[in-house]
Amino acid sequence: MSKMFSQAKLKKSFIRLSLAVAVGVCAAGASQAADTPVTIGISGWTGFAPLTLADKAGIFKKNGLDVTLKRVPQQSRHLAIASGDLQCAATTVETYLSWNAAGVAVKQIVQLDKSYGADGIAVRQGINKISDLKGKTIGVDAPGTSSYFLLAWMLDKNGMSMKDVKVATMGPDAAAHAFIAGQNDAAVSYEPYLSSIRQSPDKGKILATTLDYPMVMDTLGCTPDFLAKNPKAAQALVNSYFEALAMIKREPDKANDIMGAAVKETGKQFAEEASYLRWQDLDQNRKFFGGEITSFSKEAATLLTQMKILRKTPDYAAVFDPQFVANATVTP
Repeated sequence: MSKMFSQAKLKKSFIRLSLAVAVGVCAAGASQAADTPVTIGISGWTGFAPLTLADKAGIFKKNGLDVTLKRVPQQSRHLAIASGDLQCAATTVETYLSWNAAGVAVKQIVQLDKSYGADGIAVRQGINKISDLKGKTIGVDAPGTSSYFLLAWMLDKNGMSMKDVKVATMGPDAAAHAFIAGQNDAAVSYEPYLSSIRQSPDKGKILATTLDYPMVMDTLGCTPDFLAKNPKAAQALVNSYFEALAMIKREPDKANDIMGAAVKETGKQFAEEASYLRWQDLDQNRKFFGGEITSFSKEAATLLTQMKILRKTPDYAAVFDPQFVANATVTP
């Protein structure tokens, strides 16, 4: 009798345990389902690394987001947005003008970085000024990318245009590798790939960077549909970015190790490359959305129109939404 009672008690305990496990699994599933899914298109550009940190350090998850960071070439990111594969993307400010002109509406919600020498053009010895590039072959990314725009901007500031050079179309990493291998007269690239050229002085030199031509700045943008349906998630994205910056300031070694690992580098290597840019904090963001974004977009639109990438003056107010920066909070 005692044995039968023990077996019955054991069976009841097992049932209770099973129910507890089942409830726990369901609760976990419900919690996970509550996280808003969002896929963000990025590249290996150093300026986007705080987004990687927010992902790997669990900041997005803590703030109620189920984020997938997807590597998509810059010239294809708007196509991925149009197809629904991406809800958001990180790219340069002027790129949103061409995306919206192409019928792919995306609104910028937070400024990520400004390049301070992280983008530039490398040249062979003997090429000493921008005008020396006339007739030279330059490895540069496709039209509609930041690298192509940077080259056009530099040429324009020196009384030249893309018609004055020969273009070998290749991505920033391929352009840097090809240059080191002895191909082409010049290469337009950015970090971390530009540092590989810096470390190969026998192959050439850096002619000009965004220290000389400060015009590369990146933002995170999302589709109007995503923002309308998920305003809390959009706010969480912006808050998570600032929280990642706080972690970089609070735990630089740990943060650099995490961000470096994402591009197969040590934390020390990553920190060196990151020194060529400035991630933008909340105060800088509020200044940017308070007027800088409009003034720069107007100047960029003039050049894009000359390049026939834009056919008409864009609606500048349609390419950004300042409310998420205005309402952002910073976690120390």
